[in-house]
Amino acid sequence: MGALVAKLLRKTSHSSLVLVFALSLVVVCCFGVSESDFLLKFKEGLTNSTSLTNWNPSSTGPCDWNRGNWIGVLCLNGSVWGLQLENMGLKGVIDVETLSSLPNFRTISLMNNNFEGTWPALGRISKLRSIYLSNNQFSGEIPDDAFQGMGSLKKVLLSNNQFTGQIPSSLVDLPKLLELRLDGNHFHGQIPGFKEHSLRSLNLANNNLEGAIPTSLSKMDGTSFKGNKNLCGPPLRPCNAPNAAKSVNLLKIAITLLVIGIILAIIAATCIIIQCKRQNTIQLGRATSNDSNMIASSFRGEHEKLPLRGGGHHIRRPDQGKLSFVRDDIERFDLQDLLRASAEVLGSGMFGSSYKAVIMSGQALVAKRYKQMNNVGRGEFHEHMRRLGRLRHPNLQPLAAYYYRKEEKLLVSEFVENGSLASLLHGNRRLDKPGLDWQTRLKIVKGVARGLDYLYKELPIVVPHGHLKSSNVLIDDLYEPLLTDYALRPVINPEHAHTIMIAYKSPEYAREGRTSGKTDIWSLGILILEILTGKYPENYLTQFYDSNADLATWVNTMVKEKRTSEVFDKEMIGTKNSKAEMINLLKIGLCCCEEDVDRRLGIRQAVEKINEIKVGGDADEDLISSVSEGYAWSSRGTEDDFSYLNG
Repeated sequence: MGALVAKLLRKTSHSSLVLVFALSLVVVCCFGVSESDFLLKFKEGLTNSTSLTNWNPSSTGPCDWNRGNWIGVLCLNGSVWGLQLENMGLKGVIDVETLSSLPNFRTISLMNNNFEGTWPALGRISKLRSIYLSNNQFSGEIPDDAFQGMGSLKKVLLSNNQFTGQIPSSLVDLPKLLELRLDGNHFHGQIPGFKEHSLRSLNLANNNLEGAIPTSLSKMDGTSFKGNKNLCGPPLRPCNAPNAAKSVNLLKIAITLLVIGIILAIIAATCIIIQCKRQNTIQLGRATSNDSNMIASSFRGEHEKLPLRGGGHHIRRPDQGKLSFVRDDIERFDLQDLLRASAEVLGSGMFGSSYKAVIMSGQALVAKRYKQMNNVGRGEFHEHMRRLGRLRHPNLQPLAAYYYRKEEKLLVSEFVENGSLASLLHGNRRLDKPGLDWQTRLKIVKGVARGLDYLYKELPIVVPHGHLKSSNVLIDDLYEPLLTDYALRPVINPEHAHTIMIAYKSPEYAREGRTSGKTDIWSLGILILEILTGKYPENYLTQFYDSNADLATWVNTMVKEKRTSEVFDKEMIGTKNSKAEMINLLKIGLCCCEEDVDRRLGIRQAVEKINEIKVGGDADEDLISSVSEGYAWSSRGTEDDFSYLNG
């Protein structure tokens, strides 16, 4: 700056000296406070900020062009673009005034911390594009004008806080809002009318909202509104339907009267009547009353009612329905054996509910109930089930039997004790159990790849699996993976398939409205990254593909910022001397997630590259070197480093 002023002084006349001196003072005033100073002032308001140890301007500045030198700092063109301070246990005050002084500040993510207090008035940073404050302890009402003037805002994630009051109406006026998550708070009142043309993803579940859902939101998934008992209208119950609370009270009265009637009947009945009742009762000891009614609804129609033991509920018994078996190597049982069995609810997914049933022989089975399988007629459905029954592979969970009715279907398979990969990856963290080690994770990846390769060979359809995700990978006693819910797309109703199935959340479907022969490869890549990072993919929950929320995008960003060591799951043990193998698998996962379908690996390429990885194998020094230099692993980055895969 001094040299520039001196040069100007030499070229200006005496009469201009005063003007030049004034301009130099302005420059000093404007640029005397650096972005480092602003960030350090922001840090002063935080407590428990020991994780920000390298925020030290004496060693290096916060940005090196597009790479952030300081932990959690995002940079663009040499300037601070945003903050991503997640999972750090941070508390304290969010100094919005200081952040607003950063000229190019566009995004802030403080998710999964311990911030408390009221809304931090982020509206002062009018050019913000994204706000991520989920999983903190913010409380109180958000001012109605909190988002006024924020014309660039695209994403607002405030899930799982303690906000109260009404949803701010200023959110409705945001012209570019694409994603809004307010679930898990205490908002009340009616939902304002959002613009249908802009909002792509919405979640208002588990609040205290009431009234009719705006017409502009009627096409959203019903799960976006669950947990608000007084909401009505599409996609929920009609607003003229009986109030849920009244219905519950009437149901309780009806149950009480039925119980009294049953007691009187038992007293007056003869031994023959009691014996008949024992023969015709369906016992669902472990299931709740609501779950029993859900199972019962699977067999509604022209069937006679039977009393449910221990209460006044009723379940319908099919007169003519029977199970169709597609395997010869399983002990036969009939539908009544399944219905009489003790039932345990395993979960309720997008397709329907799953139940564990132990029949009289002691065999444990899983029955999955589907309502969205009306895409084909009876004959085509039977043929497709027989086709699935002929599939045999060590990494596929085989279909054992099925039950067909026009409105609903049951698919029956054997129970797998260890549960799903999703529960092993993410559930153990809550149970204080050790995470899966590196050797087991690699074994699971190889088994999944082999199973998927088999589906590609045996099924002549575009997406042989179509719904590959960690909750659809079961783990047996030897920690071999078993793929489930595969090849159901031909019989699933298109409107449900496009909303629910993972294949329709792929980049090509978002961009071109179609899937491809490599769509399942994209799902495989996301699964590989989930296994290596331990992070739950956000694309499992969203309705549309979003590159900004994509797990592969996050991994690519971390690599480009030379933070590869932060990518891998810290709970993954047994990684000593396996750095090269882990990096190889990470790169394969990213190449499977390539947005450009032509550049994405094929199934044979993916399987071959995965099988080449050995536990404790020789290190690939060139690969380690490329990672240490911050090379990107995808054409979405700045370097094209596919030579080791395509050479």
